[in-house]
Amino acid sequence: MLDVLIIGAGPTGINCAIAASQAHLQYKVIEKGVLANSIFNFPANMTFFSTSLNLEIGGIPFISHTDKPTRREALEYYRRLMEAYDIDISFRERVLGATSTPEGHTVKTDKGEYHCKNIVVATGFYDVPNKMNIPGEDLPKVKHYYDEVHHYIQQDVLVVGAANSACDVALECWQKGARVTMAVRSPQLYERVKYWILPNIQNRIKEGSIKAHFNTTVTEIREQEVVLSTPNGPLTIANDYVLAMTGYSPDYSLLQSLGVAIDDDQYDTPLYNEKTLESKQSGIYLAGVVNGGRKTNRFFIENTRDHAEMIMRHVERRLSMV
Repeated sequence: MLDVLIIGAGPTGINCAIAASQAHLQYKVIEKGVLANSIFNFPANMTFFSTSLNLEIGGIPFISHTDKPTRREALEYYRRLMEAYDIDISFRERVLGATSTPEGHTVKTDKGEYHCKNIVVATGFYDVPNKMNIPGEDLPKVKHYYDEVHHYIQQDVLVVGAANSACDVALECWQKGARVTMAVRSPQLYERVKYWILPNIQNRIKEGSIKAHFNTTVTEIREQEVVLSTPNGPLTIANDYVLAMTGYSPDYSLLQSLGVAIDDDQYDTPLYNEKTLESKQSGIYLAGVVNGGRKTNRFFIENTRDHAEMIMRHVERRLSMV
């Protein structure tokens, strides 16, 4: 029986695996996608806001060409960590649920089942996009993950959203020759957009280079156009792509299947002990940004690096008492 089963092979899951290894615990990592799956799905040319120093884990330096690393450098860094610590990861295996046993937990996946004394959920929030739930959202031209700008050159692009990602995507598409329109649900752009992005996007909107409709929602997406609900009534515009930068949420279906309790507040925050990170379900821990619920700007890689050690310390104490 495993001492710890870790769900998620992102930065936090890797860090938890390193901490478990250093504590001489028997562990395994289950990942439904690829190594650092969320980072893999970031835009191809993305640069982190954090410095490489603030992203380091496991005592291995994160070397990057500039102060702030790129997506490609991050993927290489986590691959080197996996190899350096010989981390045991099962890729492309999805957790379906878990049941409690007198000894611990039985975790069922789409490939089998595992018996473990403790579970660590390190799944982040980037895998579940917030849907608009409107007709046409399932069309191939609708993207909830931005890849790279080359697709959108000389195309009519609608960017939905008002935060960092939406503003960044709108600017990059406009710079490369796309005809960009923004649909913003609120009366203005998110006031906490990064300071070097906000003035730029505001000026592009002011001069008319990027069209922006405020207090506006998308009501329908069609093959060659979209329908907006604006303060002046319905508006239909030509469209080739919809880039829905509407944010992401934790995988609540997974949390529910594991029996993790959720606070019925505006952020649907998972309930856990802040000193041990153990959820209300005995032996199930929450690590990393998943702890913030829908408040996805509360936790980041750099301010959750201590989660792995906190959890494994408590697991060791728990096992020593058996």
